[in-house]
Amino acid sequence: MWQLMKLELRKAKLGWYIRGAIIANLLIACFFVVFMGFIETMEGEVPFTSIDEAFIVIGALVRATFIIFASVLIVRIIIDEYKNKTISILFTYPIQRKKIFAAKLGIIGFLTFFVTLLTNIFVAFVFLAFNAKYHFVQGDVTLDLLVNQGLSMITFAIAIAGTSFIPLYFGMKKKSVPATIISSIFIVFLISSHNPVVSIASIVYIPLTLAIIGVYIAYVSIRNIEKVDV
Repeated sequence: MWQLMKLELRKAKLGWYIRGAIIANLLIACFFVVFMGFIETMEGEVPFTSIDEAFIVIGALVRATFIIFASVLIVRIIIDEYKNKTISILFTYPIQRKKIFAAKLGIIGFLTFFVTLLTNIFVAFVFLAFNAKYHFVQGDVTLDLLVNQGLSMITFAIAIAGTSFIPLYFGMKKKSVPATIISSIFIVFLISSHNPVVSIASIVYIPLTLAIIGVYIAYVSIRNIEKVDV
């Protein structure tokens, strides 16, 4: 399986994804710092009530970004190959279709988990560094807080990796690029809303439930791949 994933990675030419992820890291970090500075300077208000709330918003922004990135991966690695009929050439190899398809989904899941986690850590580090100097948000950064936030980041990254498979269901229906992207945007709205009263973005059970659904969709897609027309 690992060998298949390596071959798929070489074939997919994911330089665009790496560049996009780096740009997204910088944009999210810059937006977050500028947003805090604007609220503090122009509005005279505290941007967040606590460091925990700041981490919630960081996580929501990161997850929203890479759910959409994952849908683009699905389009580039799977949907486009069906639309362009290049998948039929791949399926002539002396390897089971299920293994080839599983390798593609493995790449999508792994990249989504890895990049979501790294981006979360990077943006959180930038926030803590600026906050230590400018004191946008009051509160102590304790070891317990860092450990809890680290565990939360890992849990949410796992959840988002599973959730990222849900757009596959809509995309494979008619090999539709718009359906794949739009479904991911809908998921973003579903799991990323936050306000001081009700914060859906802080409830890990929602993306974990969606992750279970996503993994099931991936499993069914792999199991039924022999029946899908190419």
